[in-house]
Amino acid sequence: MTILVTGANGQLGNEMRIVSQGSTDRYIFTDIVEAEGQETTILDITNLDDIRSLVKAQDVQVIVNCAAYTNVDKAETDQALCEQLNAKAPENLALAMKEVGGLLIHISTDYVFGGDPYNTPCHEDQKGTPTGVYGLTKLHGEQNIIQSGCDYIIIRTAWLYSEFGKNFVKTMLNLTATRPQLKVVFDQVGTPTYALDLAKAIFVIIEDYKQSLTANRSTLNYSHSGIYHFSNEGVCSWYDFTKMIAEYSGQNSCDIQPCHSDEFPSPVTRPSYSVLDKSKIKATYDITVPYWTDSLRTCINNIKKKTL
Repeated sequence: MTILVTGANGQLGNEMRIVSQGSTDRYIFTDIVEAEGQETTILDITNLDDIRSLVKAQDVQVIVNCAAYTNVDKAETDQALCEQLNAKAPENLALAMKEVGGLLIHISTDYVFGGDPYNTPCHEDQKGTPTGVYGLTKLHGEQNIIQSGCDYIIIRTAWLYSEFGKNFVKTMLNLTATRPQLKVVFDQVGTPTYALDLAKAIFVIIEDYKQSLTANRSTLNYSHSGIYHFSNEGVCSWYDFTKMIAEYSGQNSCDIQPCHSDEFPSPVTRPSYSVLDKSKIKATYDITVPYWTDSLRTCINNIKKKTL
């Protein structure tokens, strides 16, 4: 089977590169630019014809869409590009998979929630109430995929971090090592997600999809198509998250203090509670999800190995 991964130079895309090393399938990693030391096929996912050409030429049966516009604050003044990347591009990928009877695995976000007050984990069928352009465009992307009629797996995730790229963990590793004191918000609660854990879950889904394929595949739909949630287990605030980052990295000299969100003004109101219920993905794919502190420790150890 041939699997195409978009956004291959980002956090999740790089983890997909690692996970794919244990696969007998053929992976094509795409992005809009090349990455040093990585084999990358250039692909503009806002161009449907380009996607169609690559899918047909390489007999692609699964697309994993890791690409997105993720600058939450900048999205407020860059709505057109955000809509193009987060809504139109997923629609293009969905249409390309519909045409060849393939599967689209698309990564969405907890930011599709946040407008309504709640204090229990969000279910997949909960109404989307985004509070900003980023969340709204990601919700539009979900809707476009569903309306395309293709086989799809939409995975909403949250607080993604890894050894790669820019993310909260790497930022806090730097700040706790270089500043005597740090204020971090404690009134936004969710669950961190180690991108490697998410990549492993995607790999399980691909393996399940392969098993579902039959000789008369063109007349069947993937029975597990739908929306799923995935993050690590547990709940914490950004303050708690930072405290554990400092502890696991051995940065004990920084005085980390909790503060309210209004001390850091932003053009976007972020979800105050965006814990995702993962019951569906665990039951459907028999996935064991690691606890967030265990995965954080693993990631920090991996970062340390890379810097040695």
